[in-house]
Amino acid sequence: MFELTPSAVAASDRLRRFADEVRRDLSASPRQLQSKYLYDSLGSCLFEAICRLPWYKITRAETALLDREADAIVAAVGDPLTIIELGCGSGAKLVRLAEALQRAERSARVHLIDISTEALALSERTLGALEHVSVVGHRATYETGLRQAAAARRGGGPLLVLLLGSNIGNFDPPAAAGFLDQIRAALRPGDALLVGADLVKPEAELLVAYDDPLGVTAAFDKNLLARIDRELGGDFDLDRWDHRAVWNAEASRIEMHLVARGAQRVRIALAGLAIDFEDGETIWTESSYKYDLGQIARMGAAAGFEAEDQWVEPGARFSLTRFRAS
Repeated sequence: MFELTPSAVAASDRLRRFADEVRRDLSASPRQLQSKYLYDSLGSCLFEAICRLPWYKITRAETALLDREADAIVAAVGDPLTIIELGCGSGAKLVRLAEALQRAERSARVHLIDISTEALALSERTLGALEHVSVVGHRATYETGLRQAAAARRGGGPLLVLLLGSNIGNFDPPAAAGFLDQIRAALRPGDALLVGADLVKPEAELLVAYDDPLGVTAAFDKNLLARIDRELGGDFDLDRWDHRAVWNAEASRIEMHLVARGAQRVRIALAGLAIDFEDGETIWTESSYKYDLGQIARMGAAAGFEAEDQWVEPGARFSLTRFRAS
């Protein structure tokens, strides 16, 4: 009798969950898709390209802050240190903290948490050359990976959790509050949390960051439809969809939408779905909330954290906040 391997079972479960969530979200009003599905292998590569674009300043600003403040960040956390990064990307930013540890002749165990296999592999390669850190990868959601990693803290010592890249901005306010509560529940008093958050800036600057002149962000957004076609048997015609970025000032967020170019019917076999789209109808694919410094501190305080330091890169209007679990 043929039996699926554990990895095949997990892959089958992920595909079934993908189909279920696509069916639910495209049947909702407004129609939407979850931003986590933007990050398949191609999507992860496209996002790395976005981070290099001159109009998308978040990565460069955060890296500059880490270059400047890494020694102070790691000095505030004791030994034996465990670092957990939620959404590791390429691992390039974490290297800044690892180098600060090396300068201080300290070591750490690093847990990388990401739903992208490609991002985990890239981060593990990036950090693999550093002898003073040991690396464990978790292909998991933030919540699941955090629980796994926190339970394996090194020698019972302190944790430093990293939520960088303004990933907190991908949650709506209630979800962000709930997620910070979950992080706090996994920590002990004295553990640390480092949050990177993008700040409110002029609308024109925000729009070009999320709808760049080269069309890389548009390709990243439309790849979600291509992924549905590839993995779920969809028949989206990408030439009949446009990418649009919108600044919602009232909610303080950038929204990414895919806009139907003409009326059309789309079928998605594995989701058991056939949908009629009207001309101009949209699918909401991502939100990115922008903050002021007071908001960030208040969010942390509501979850049981004390903001001990805040650093701002003034040109790009990006911040790092170091919290202590109280």
